[in-house]
Amino acid sequence: MISIVYFPTNYHQSICAIFLFRATSKCGELGRVSHLEGTTLNADIGDATKLRTKSLFIMLYKYSLAHDIVEKDYAQVMFANGNPVKRENKSDKVPFTDDEIRLLWQNLDLIPFTDMILIEIYSGWRPQELAILKTTDINLEAETMKGGLKTAAGKNRIVPIHSLIKPLIENRVQEAATLHSEYLFNDMNGQQGTHMTYDKYRNRFKKAMDRLKMHHSPHETRHTFTTKAKSCHVDEYVLKLILGHAIEDITEKVYTHRTIEQLKAEIEKITK
Repeated sequence: MISIVYFPTNYHQSICAIFLFRATSKCGELGRVSHLEGTTLNADIGDATKLRTKSLFIMLYKYSLAHDIVEKDYAQVMFANGNPVKRENKSDKVPFTDDEIRLLWQNLDLIPFTDMILIEIYSGWRPQELAILKTTDINLEAETMKGGLKTAAGKNRIVPIHSLIKPLIENRVQEAATLHSEYLFNDMNGQQGTHMTYDKYRNRFKKAMDRLKMHHSPHETRHTFTTKAKSCHVDEYVLKLILGHAIEDITEKVYTHRTIEQLKAEIEKITK
């Protein structure tokens, strides 16, 4: 999600005005609803991104009204007869099979970003969370990672580093230091900076899947972690803490302050 932050300068207002002018001037009338709708619907992007595009227009107009850049908020009446943009159908998540995971390990040094996929499979991060981890979030001595997004239970949570992926994380930390990057994951061939983003990771994930002839989404790595953890009898509440899920059991909430050693002991139950 792109947000507009107020800076008390004419520069930011000018940028906002230029953007709105370019986005709407082609139709001959500034702010014309049909052009805003066409810009959104005809863009060569996924449905989820189209929905974010509408949200961006709404924020831009809100800011522009507040600073007298426009006189009317056309974004609020976009798709007045119903939004034709629907989120992509969410199919059932399919975990990686043991054979597929073995194939990932076998291609660790052959296919770029295979290590990132494996780290995700053995840690349970959401793809968006994994992509923005910083080296300061990694404590190799304590063998933990810290991060998370979305809910209160998900933010700033501690995830133990499984022994299988510790060497992979150590390599990434060393690479980040060489590149003088604050981020754990980097791409030296990146055209817009070296540090990873979710969009970059999604693209590189797809390339890896194509080369391996696999059919998975980035989110299925997290589902794989959950599936493996349950099959290896990882403690239910420890699993929720690692995944960043809220614990509803009132009695168990009193005991959610598990030690790091307890978390590490449980995650090590997960086999290769």
